[in-house]
Amino acid sequence: MAKRSRVELFEQIRRARRVDPAVSIRELGRRFGVHRRTVREALASAVPAPRKSVVRPAPVLEPWKPTIDAWLEADREAPRKQRHTARRVWQRLVDEHQAQVGESTVRRYVAEVRRRQPVVLVEVKVPQWHPPGAEGEVDFGQLAFYLDGVLTEGWMFVFRLSASGKGFHRVYLNQAQQAFLDGHVRAFEHVGGVPGRIRYDNLKPAVQRVLRGRDRAKTERFIALRSHYGFDSFFCQPGPDGAHEKGGVEGEVGRFRRRHLVPVPRVASLAELNELIAAGDVADDRRHINGRAITVGAHFALEANSLQPLSVERFDATLLLTPRVDAKSRVCVRQCFYSVPVRYVARRVEVRLGADTIEILDGSRTVASHARLVAKGSESLVLDHYLEVLRLKPGALPGATALARARASGAFSVEHERFWSLARRRLGDQAGTRALVEILLAHRALPADAIASRSLAASTSVSSTPTSCSSRPAGPLSTTPPRWCPSATRWPATTGRCRPSPTTTSCWRPDDR
Repeated sequence: MAKRSRVELFEQIRRARRVDPAVSIRELGRRFGVHRRTVREALASAVPAPRKSVVRPAPVLEPWKPTIDAWLEADREAPRKQRHTARRVWQRLVDEHQAQVGESTVRRYVAEVRRRQPVVLVEVKVPQWHPPGAEGEVDFGQLAFYLDGVLTEGWMFVFRLSASGKGFHRVYLNQAQQAFLDGHVRAFEHVGGVPGRIRYDNLKPAVQRVLRGRDRAKTERFIALRSHYGFDSFFCQPGPDGAHEKGGVEGEVGRFRRRHLVPVPRVASLAELNELIAAGDVADDRRHINGRAITVGAHFALEANSLQPLSVERFDATLLLTPRVDAKSRVCVRQCFYSVPVRYVARRVEVRLGADTIEILDGSRTVASHARLVAKGSESLVLDHYLEVLRLKPGALPGATALARARASGAFSVEHERFWSLARRRLGDQAGTRALVEILLAHRALPADAIASRSLAASTSVSSTPTSCSSRPAGPLSTTPPRWCPSATRWPATTGRCRPSPTTTSCWRPDDR
């Protein structure tokens, strides 16, 4: 016979009494095998009374209850992440008081104490509703990736529309103001509009100083961005207490990182990583947020018309600086060094500092461009910027830092190495290096394919020993920089002139420009 539940037993007792109202309580108890008290309970109510919990004595724990109560009461004023767990309470009792008590006993008592404690109302979260296009959230999140084989830490700019959950992500190597502003510009262009208000924590690119209450002393560049696009800003409370005020973007950072950046990505450049991030943004349009019937992309299609329109002009997120060029033909920007053409040494130049790049300007003309560096004291040197000096000081080329960087990047190719080696062997170190410098200078005016083919022909001629020159007596090599002709058949042995091919009658030299 299957075991009856207490509700079923009560039902059978009540049915028997309805069938035979004259049956006694004693008879019902004998018939169903229960006490008369149970029969009376069944006749009084169809729903059994809840079972009474047994209060068991705890003689071993009893002396330590006041200590546990004091610890848990003090936790109410302690930071949330540094409060006692039940296991930590048990460990302290054993280590500090040598209490002989079981961990399960302590766990039950800690749970009981916490149920008795009053709820802190300020910690209760109130669900929020966001009208379409009314609000967005911005934050930075840290991530790691392999950049050209080196484990690198970067920062992901995250923008999220509060209503639809539509997001935009982009990775930078720092959290500088230029990255902050550039992220906004790209995010607004990505969603095709601007929300009415954006929530932030108190990050330095936007806030100079936290004042009383919600007041903030804001940076001028952030005010200019806000004025350009016409949105309002809202700053959360400082510290962990304000994290819930922009909980959407706080959770978005971790979700996107786990969903699209695990395993740790391996990329050759930051641009390749951002292409991977952009693909993740497209894929997220197909996801469902918990509790919503439509996808993020479908929700955003409904919200898009509620956004403020973009400005006609794009906001310039770069910063204009005027550093002086040092004796090594470099400018120092944010404790990093960038090369410029040597003709600007000891002059002040304009530098346009962006999130990813840095441009050096002479008036309206860009004279140098570099990828922005992050590490303090690092250098970005371009060999082409030093060629005029190297023509005068050829001995400085073999150990030049710019040459090492050009070799590492592939700008100084195997063909250049072969030509330089043969030229030095035939003309000597000084004249051969000057010949190489002239080839490099020619890159500024002639197509690379033409220079490569002619330098290959010239290097082939240098490697041979023509009959017309074999009887020439050996003598000191000319220190005059040899001319190079695009159609020359070989480099001369001791003179500054080249032998023209039958199809040309003139030679070219960068000085002749």
